[in-house]
Amino acid sequence: MKKSLISFGLAAALVAPVTAEAFTIPGGVRVNPVNDQVFEVIPKSSGSFEEIWCGASEYARRVKGAAWQDLVYVVQGRSTSVTTGRKTAVQFSLSSEVAGKSLPSPQGWLALGFKPGNRMTVQSARSYCDHSRVRF
Repeated sequence: MKKSLISFGLAAALVAPVTAEAFTIPGGVRVNPVNDQVFEVIPKSSGSFEEIWCGASEYARRVKGAAWQDLVYVVQGRSTSVTTGRKTAVQFSLSSEVAGKSLPSPQGWLALGFKPGNRMTVQSARSYCDHSRVRF
């Protein structure tokens, strides 16, 4: 009995880091850490503007502990995922220094791309969860 409890404890300890890295929101949008400051949103298919910003906001809030008024910055626009190899991913950070580029004016309602330096508050990005098929 004691051996089985130890085995179970070791198995749980090995599985915990793997599950801590995986973050998926309803609708199948996955978010993986790239490093300590950068994370990438990987949509199930090509991914809509809304799904990608929704994924970024949920990860920033739930995993990174960002406040509603903290800014989420685009680090890299649509490109191949560095964590999964999938065709479409967008990288984000909560750090303006990591975004690297001289930051453009805050994007308005008409900006529909993902350019490095684009930014949005966690709260504004979270509002896209209500516009997409993603529901909580």
